[in-house]
Amino acid sequence: MKLNDINLVGQIADLKETEYKNSLILASLIELLISKNIFTQKDLTQKTNELDFLAELQIHLKNNTKTSL
Repeated sequence: MKLNDINLVGQIADLKETEYKNSLILASLIELLISKNIFTQKDLTQKTNELDFLAELQIHLKNNTKTSL
């Protein structure tokens, strides 16, 4: 294994740890906000679905624009 390969493996491990920590913080914030009645699980699900739909729509529109050029 070359030094560059070792560095790449280390960077991937760092990214996985960062992703885990970010997911943990996000889950904690969601739990706190729901427990304090800032929003409900239903509100969160609706907003998640809305943003997912908009992201998919944007990708679809972008792909259609590329193919029509």
